[in-house]
Amino acid sequence: MRINYNVSAMTANNNLKRSDNALAKSLERLSSGIKINRAKDNAAGLAIAKRMHAQLEGLSVAGDNANDGVSVVETADGALGEVHDMLQRINELAIKGANGTMSDGDRKAIEEEVAQLKEGIQQIVEVTEFNGQKLLDGSFDLKGYTNNKEVKVDYYSDTVTAREYQITALTVNLDADGNITDTVTSLSASIGLGTEFPAGCKVSNVDGNILTISDLNGFEMRLSIQGTPGTAVTVAPPAGAASLEIDITGYGDMSVQIGANEGQTLDMRIPYVSLGNIGISDTDLSTQEGCKDTIEKMDEAIAYISSVRSRLGAYQNRLESTVDSLDVTYESMTAAYSRIMDTDMSKEMTEYTNLQVLTQAGTSMLAQANERPSQVLQLLQ
Repeated sequence: MRINYNVSAMTANNNLKRSDNALAKSLERLSSGIKINRAKDNAAGLAIAKRMHAQLEGLSVAGDNANDGVSVVETADGALGEVHDMLQRINELAIKGANGTMSDGDRKAIEEEVAQLKEGIQQIVEVTEFNGQKLLDGSFDLKGYTNNKEVKVDYYSDTVTAREYQITALTVNLDADGNITDTVTSLSASIGLGTEFPAGCKVSNVDGNILTISDLNGFEMRLSIQGTPGTAVTVAPPAGAASLEIDITGYGDMSVQIGANEGQTLDMRIPYVSLGNIGISDTDLSTQEGCKDTIEKMDEAIAYISSVRSRLGAYQNRLESTVDSLDVTYESMTAAYSRIMDTDMSKEMTEYTNLQVLTQAGTSMLAQANERPSQVLQLLQ
């Protein structure tokens, strides 16, 4: 028996400290509900869990973004539904005006109503917004530019490849209202298209100041001709250039971030719903012949709005499917994150009870070990 160094007490104390530290960690896990409270608890597990947590937060925000995209589409589609109704009314009035029983006075009244309906369409285009951003004025349509300030790219179809196109020769005449007076036939015969245009492209339509170049395979490009009313405008070549250069960028649509990672986007194209693009900017229902011409134009106008709404409907279906997919992914990743980070309460409570017993036993044994040196006094009596 020794009195200077109580090795038994030191051994009991070391075991007690280990049990007490383990008990403290168990209490921390039980009170916080988190298995990994600091990096030393599980360095690799913490790194994985934090990366998964960032992904989870990103998925949550992406779901909100997708729902915002659905709201954008619903707003635009609702406005276009009203445009559809107005076009249907114009079509009805054109059919009525084409009837031989109508007088010129009747057709004048029809023309006045149609003028109000067209102003109503323009107003819808101007006021339809989401979060302060206009939706139908071409802000989120694919952009294109030219080297002639009097010529603007108004619209091009999805089949138009992003590149530079050239027009070597084209002159149009404008009336007093700024509308193109040349016929489709005369413009098709005189226009000089570069080799970038697909074979078979020609001027296929003229409406107001909008000139359309297209072929039979879905290629369509619309140019807005600005100039002094009542004059001839040299579209190509512009002053100081060899030809009209049309830069089709392929950019400008609304990019909705629908995923937690870079590049996981949905690009939504919302075309410019102008009277020129619809094809009704120069309708005249004051005469029977004008009413008959308008009937044909209304078929194309209604078809144009229908195509825009069909595109928006496809976007909405895709966004809603994306939201459902994100919800499933979020649920699965949350379960995986929980397995790494959350405390198994039943297992931890069993461990806590075991450590509590060891701590109590260690305390008791330390007290016994501290009493052993006092037994030396019996030898000294």
